[in-house]
Amino acid sequence: MRVSFFSRVFPVLVALLLSAPALFAQEKLDPVKWTASATPNEDGTYELVFSAEIQEKWKLYDNNVPEGGPIPTSVHFEDSSKFSFAGEWKSLGRKKTAYDAMFDMEISAFSSKAIFRTTVKAEPGTRLKGYVEYMTCDDAQCIFPEPFAFSLVLTGASAPVQANGDLTDLVRWTMASESLGNGEYMLRFKAAIAEGWKLYSQNIPEAKVRPIPTSIQFKAEDNPGVTFLGKPTESGQSAQAAEPLFDNLVIKWFKNEAVFEQRIKILDPSGLAGPIKGQIEYMTCDAIQCTFPDPLVFELDLEKGENVFQGEGGPVQNVWGDFEWMDASACAVAAQESTSWWGVFFRGLIGGLIALFTPCVFPMIPMTVTFFTKKDNQSKAKGVFDASFYGLSILGVYLACTIPFVVYQLPPDTLNVISTHPVLNMAFFAIFIFFAFSFFGFYELTLPSSWVTKTDNASQVGGLFGIFFMAVTLAIVSFSCTGPLLGVLLVQTLSSTASQSAIVAGFAGFGVALGLPFALFAAFPGALKALPKSGGWLNSVKVVLGFVEIALALKFLSNADLVAHWGFLKRDLFLMLWILTGAATVAYLLGWIRFPHDSPIQRRGPLRLGFAAVFAAFTLYLVPGLFGNNLKLISGFPPPMFYSYGWFYQTESECPLDIPCFKDYEEGLAFALQTNRPIMLDFTGWACVNCRKMEEGVWVDKEVYKRLSEEYVLISLYVDDTKPLPEDERYVSAASGRSVKTVGNKWSDLQLTNFKGVSQPWYVLLTPDGKTVLNEPVGYTPDKQTYIEFLDCGLSNFQTLQARNSGNSSALVGALR
Repeated sequence: MRVSFFSRVFPVLVALLLSAPALFAQEKLDPVKWTASATPNEDGTYELVFSAEIQEKWKLYDNNVPEGGPIPTSVHFEDSSKFSFAGEWKSLGRKKTAYDAMFDMEISAFSSKAIFRTTVKAEPGTRLKGYVEYMTCDDAQCIFPEPFAFSLVLTGASAPVQANGDLTDLVRWTMASESLGNGEYMLRFKAAIAEGWKLYSQNIPEAKVRPIPTSIQFKAEDNPGVTFLGKPTESGQSAQAAEPLFDNLVIKWFKNEAVFEQRIKILDPSGLAGPIKGQIEYMTCDAIQCTFPDPLVFELDLEKGENVFQGEGGPVQNVWGDFEWMDASACAVAAQESTSWWGVFFRGLIGGLIALFTPCVFPMIPMTVTFFTKKDNQSKAKGVFDASFYGLSILGVYLACTIPFVVYQLPPDTLNVISTHPVLNMAFFAIFIFFAFSFFGFYELTLPSSWVTKTDNASQVGGLFGIFFMAVTLAIVSFSCTGPLLGVLLVQTLSSTASQSAIVAGFAGFGVALGLPFALFAAFPGALKALPKSGGWLNSVKVVLGFVEIALALKFLSNADLVAHWGFLKRDLFLMLWILTGAATVAYLLGWIRFPHDSPIQRRGPLRLGFAAVFAAFTLYLVPGLFGNNLKLISGFPPPMFYSYGWFYQTESECPLDIPCFKDYEEGLAFALQTNRPIMLDFTGWACVNCRKMEEGVWVDKEVYKRLSEEYVLISLYVDDTKPLPEDERYVSAASGRSVKTVGNKWSDLQLTNFKGVSQPWYVLLTPDGKTVLNEPVGYTPDKQTYIEFLDCGLSNFQTLQARNSGNSSALVGALR
């Protein structure tokens, strides 16, 4: 794409004007310090690393910035014929993407430190010369420093030295403090260095190519009342020689062990606010490679003489302790997945079949099939083959859309966050309303016209290549109809399965449904005569889908309301809005309501009247739900029955089906000990569809209800509860490494740490003291008999455990006598 000279230069001219004070100041600003290195890899390639240390309050722009923005950081080589790239450029460091008022756009920029790295292939001994071009700004000005020039020699590789099988624990730091009297202390930092590796000195000569020196950094504002006497000293097993990795620069380094000491004085010991705070920055290298660990943050307690830093979210710990597990193989019940891959595939297949009958796709079927079967000088077999390849290409296009979800694996509980977070559910609500009004005909959803032009041109090439791009063109031009359906499929799959890769099955089903008709009609062209002609009915399909999008949008709004406890969309109002939506759909199908692009209805055919009857029946089915009736067909979609305004019916408690329950683990545990009844932990969620299906479809069974209400203590733990924890109860999960800041985080951590699950519902049976798991936990189990067997298995094991403990007690009493 060509960019005009004005659009590229104008923002830079603005930055120059804003930077005038810095340009004419007598003191030269140099807020970015660069180092460069080349490290050989085992496969004969070399890793080039360009590291920038950035002064506080300054920022360095990323290597990818929008057009019209600042000058991006870029690396240029004098002679690129000496090497070839074996990988893409990657940028690491403290990067943040935010709105930049100076350039009026969203830009990614680094603070404190940035690293740009790539992999190249070249002969050993090759010297690479070049320069790094960049621009740096603070809140008031920008400067354009001279490019950083570099000269790197690619040295030969040798066998790498490993430490503990990886490169993540090469330097282990310990620290201590020693009182010297008169308010003075010696802070001592000891580094144990892996064999074959070097830790560089604090004092590294200035050079264009040099390692990051070890530095122990303190900020005065973090340590009020403390005076730092001089700079840190260093000692240990050191050497000083030319370093091949850094252009033979003569450098001092340590091996095996190094000790750094900093002397301080406390001006007023009684007013010392807390431990001494700081961080250690360093890098370590062996003969062929270097690592760049994150800075080690510390809080050195002077009295204890140890680092008491516990992370930004609180101490890293497992607050739950260890649970014992009974051998329940004799009666264990296998958990049933909430949504299988075949279920997701079928859901995608249905979505694709619906998309076929939209005005963006349906008219294309006879046109495209005729194109393949009636080409000049082409046999029927060749036409069938081309049409079949076209159908497979459609499938390939939709499968390609799932690549990001397969390549980038999210942390275990991320999908729960996606499906339950109030902000994300509000965003889904807005998106679905936007899709609905598009279906109503108020505007069209289209992808950029340049995409259509390019793919259409590519489809003219001919052969299989051209056929593939015909499929790409179809996917793009039909986006206004298929986009909302794919959005529903994507969000529903993320919300109902713990596996993001299941999206592949859904999109595969969608692609099969779209692509298969083209192949089948090409093989049997006579069947084309059976297809209905295009007409106004296609727009009616879109409008009806718009009403369905409205209903789904209300579900996401309800999720946000439930999780955030706003209380504005309870079950009564939710069902009333669905009833109104259903009634509006019926009115539309009967011709009482019209939208843009609708043609007048000449006659109401049997198909239109049939769909109107279906929607009318569904709408009438919803009405008893207003009065507390259990709507099994849609269980999980409306809010739970106890979440009601009480306009039409009353509930006795805020527990499912009025089963006595606890929503706090400790309270439920105390009641279980008091009554000597086993516990059922119900890991659930306010926005969990399958949890509502279990409550309204399985728990309602009289045998299940009896066991839950009379023989177990039910503790329902909502993992999406956004209520914040008190500051002193927050911590960092030992299982996930995430900060636990809300009640929901706490219950989610309990489930992930101890009970092998991240999806909801998840049912765990425990002894009354909460220390022993009675059998294997299960998830979504829609079969009532299977669920009863799960509950009975826990009761049987609890009785066995009680009998065993009773026997042991009797034996002990006999021995004492």
